[in-house]
Amino acid sequence: MTKRLIHAARWCVFALAVLTMNFPVISTFVTSLKSESEISASAALWIDRPTMDNYRTIFAMQDRFDILHFLVNSFAASLIGSVLAIALAFPAAYATARFGVGRRWLMPVVVNVRAIPLIIFAIPIYLMYQQVDLLDTRLGLGLILCLVNVPLALALFSTAISEAPVEVEESARIDGANTLRLLVHVVAPMALNIVAATCVLSFIYSWNEFLFGLMLTTSRATPVTVGASFFFAASGGGVRWGVAAAVMILATLPPLAIGLLMYRQIGRSMTAGAVKG
Repeated sequence: MTKRLIHAARWCVFALAVLTMNFPVISTFVTSLKSESEISASAALWIDRPTMDNYRTIFAMQDRFDILHFLVNSFAASLIGSVLAIALAFPAAYATARFGVGRRWLMPVVVNVRAIPLIIFAIPIYLMYQQVDLLDTRLGLGLILCLVNVPLALALFSTAISEAPVEVEESARIDGANTLRLLVHVVAPMALNIVAATCVLSFIYSWNEFLFGLMLTTSRATPVTVGASFFFAASGGGVRWGVAAAVMILATLPPLAIGLLMYRQIGRSMTAGAVKG
């Protein structure tokens, strides 16, 4: 009986923690299903008459604010930022972990630079992009997101590769594998979980980036984090909270879906250096 009570208490604490941490998301979702009159009358989580009118309004405004265009921009830029960061950081981490290249200066410099507020780089990046015609392009936004993600990827990959058994790599070299083949066919499979976790985290960080999206885009490559703000007072007369909440819910769906699909890889990344027998 005592064990059952303890078990039930643990689940109650767990449920309370989940509810507390996700309360803003729950509140936003509930608001997106309310009419404007109901939102004005009550801010409670209870919905008297659920409605999808707020979502219909979003897609009815395609001529002014194309939410699908914003979502595609965010997806393209986030994909570029995460994949390119992995492609650059993985060989760099291998060189650092196995050969000590830049171990004393590369990691400290990268981590310390990433710790600096990104707003400091705003003006020089804008001027540089203006010269090379990368303003308001998905590629330009993706390149900046890559730079934002490289420190995280480099730190995770360096740790994972350092913990991986070097004997497997030595056997592959004896069999005639060059460095490129070794990275692709030996090291990458051993670090597959950490690669997947890094890809997911980098994608989510890229998706949530607002500063550079606001600064470097105007219309063609506007990400959803910036585009969502256009809907707050899209029809004039103050903020339409139901429409704004619906836009925010739509904006969270892609990273949420990717996180749920890849959660096993993120969990397994804790044992990225293990060898399967």
